[in-house]
Amino acid sequence: MHDVRDDSAPLLTLSGVHTHIGEYHILQGVDLVVPRAGLTVLLGRNGAGKSTTLRTIMGLWQASRGRLVFDGADITAEKTPDISRRGIAFVPEDMGIFSGLTVQENLRLAAIGGRFDEARLDWIFGLFPALKRFWLRPGGTLSGGQKQMVAIARAIIEPRKLLLIDEPTKGLAPAIVDNLAQAFEDLKARDTTILLVEQNFHFVRALGDHVAVMDDGRIVHTGRMDALSADEALQARLLGLHAGAVH
Repeated sequence: MHDVRDDSAPLLTLSGVHTHIGEYHILQGVDLVVPRAGLTVLLGRNGAGKSTTLRTIMGLWQASRGRLVFDGADITAEKTPDISRRGIAFVPEDMGIFSGLTVQENLRLAAIGGRFDEARLDWIFGLFPALKRFWLRPGGTLSGGQKQMVAIARAIIEPRKLLLIDEPTKGLAPAIVDNLAQAFEDLKARDTTILLVEQNFHFVRALGDHVAVMDDGRIVHTGRMDALSADEALQARLLGLHAGAVH
């Protein structure tokens, strides 16, 4: 039986998803739609369940109830390696790069058969020129921004349908944040769908196409990012942002 793909359908749908971690009931019926192509931002205060949502999609934590459908296939009960093979990559908040391996070795581990597509590698160097300079340097010696570049480069060294990225700008210098924004725009232009968890509303308001806001393990708002960006009263209600608080 083949999975059925419908290009007009969302790339990813979560329906009534619950996730328990030990005795804690973190996701409490999450309904989330990630449209095909573009960038969907998942916003919400600390502890709302955003990272748990990404980890549940990736199969790192198993949904205790509900259904996850990716590109026409039910992935609810699938294991992480199988989900990855479907074309989903995850960049966790801690970046998860191997400190004792060089930048080259970190990326080679993620390349199919350990071999690089040279054209794709050149494209990644175009996104993150610093990687070429630090190609033979151990990951543990890099700055936070450089590690973030390695983590994202590793996730896209092979073509992906969906990138799950958790808090990429946390603690980064403004110049690096601008570099990441350009990289995400480039990925969108290549029809890569991105689901991005981010606290920096100023960063995502210009990048995001769609937005979902979480609170207490549920989605409490979904819509277009441009509509939320233009509505300061809605920002204040959902995010605690007030007029003049964001540029």
